[in-house]
Amino acid sequence: MSEQSTGRVAGRRLVLWRHGRTEWNVQDRAQGQADIPLDRVGRRQARRAAPALASFEPSFIWSSDLQRARRTAEQLAALTGQEVVLDPRLREYDVGIRQGTTFAEFRRSHPEVYEKFLTEDDYRVPGAELPSEVDERMRAVMRDAADALEPGRTGVLVGHGAAMRGGVLAFFDAPPRMREMFAGMGNCAWTVLAEHPQRGWQIVEYNAVTLPDASSSLADEMPPHHG
Repeated sequence: MSEQSTGRVAGRRLVLWRHGRTEWNVQDRAQGQADIPLDRVGRRQARRAAPALASFEPSFIWSSDLQRARRTAEQLAALTGQEVVLDPRLREYDVGIRQGTTFAEFRRSHPEVYEKFLTEDDYRVPGAELPSEVDERMRAVMRDAADALEPGRTGVLVGHGAAMRGGVLAFFDAPPRMREMFAGMGNCAWTVLAEHPQRGWQIVEYNAVTLPDASSSLADEMPPHHG
């Protein structure tokens, strides 16, 4: 880890930590806000990654209330003594009619919606959130977390790959189209934002992991352009 990402600078830090693997990750099914549990590998990933996250000495741990994120966060809480604070703003996209389907199944069952989903900016799949709505709630929770930090302290936010990737851009007021520049976060990977004394907030580490796990899903729960 860099000096900035290990907590030896004066600025504040936010660490965004994606949940461990689930059975639906393996099957490439859109989880959205379905409350799918960690699988055996996901539980192992969370236990393995927790000591690295504990080395940041977090002042707080905020988590999505969906159990795959909550159970991941609890592994860190067990090491730090911090209470896990649940915040629904950290949930994954509500994916509407896509929930529980693979992309192939979605294409076959709703071909017109599928085409619009891939080609139209900020398209609302029936029953789903708009990408811009997710970006806005992620921006809000990340800025609230930053404001809650004392100088030199770190906060950990535990959530979901697609929402967090969009949230990083929203936090910096960057255009959503720039999400194409970011690979999907792997299961139990994390991203570190640190406050530079002159330049403000910066991304100092992205998609970091402990030991790569061949069974970890690197795929987002959305296609790349929807994060």
